[in-house]
Amino acid sequence: MLNRTYRALTLMAVGIGAAACTGKPAASNDAANPPATGAATGGGSVAKPTGKIVTVQLITDAVGNYFKPADFEVHRGDIIRFTLSVGVHNVHFLPDSNPGKLNLPPVSDFLQLPGQTYDVPVNFEPGTYYFQCDPHVLLGMKGHVKVER
Repeated sequence: MLNRTYRALTLMAVGIGAAACTGKPAASNDAANPPATGAATGGGSVAKPTGKIVTVQLITDAVGNYFKPADFEVHRGDIIRFTLSVGVHNVHFLPDSNPGKLNLPPVSDFLQLPGQTYDVPVNFEPGTYYFQCDPHVLLGMKGHVKVER
């Protein structure tokens, strides 16, 4: 009995430690806790949402770790909705990989539960933008989005 109690307490401590690891709450998709939204940074104008939502899945499966689609096109005012299918992933538009580009969204929290989303309003100037999943970039989890007017 003591051994079972010790194991339960150890698992609880590990779970609490893992949850606190990022120091930020995970993105969510329930009504009480709306999805994380990428905020614009830098200069430039902010486009109004057009209502068009482009969904990109974040996936881990037998094929690997990847965005689906990994390369796509959007217009200013659209929303890119990164939706976790399987795995634990984040979305990062790195300033170093997008030199001179403004209004890049902040790096997302790690999405951990299937169905969690990270919405990115497309406030970028026309051009091609690089993004990646930080822990899986060396496994090929990266993509490009082409922004049209």
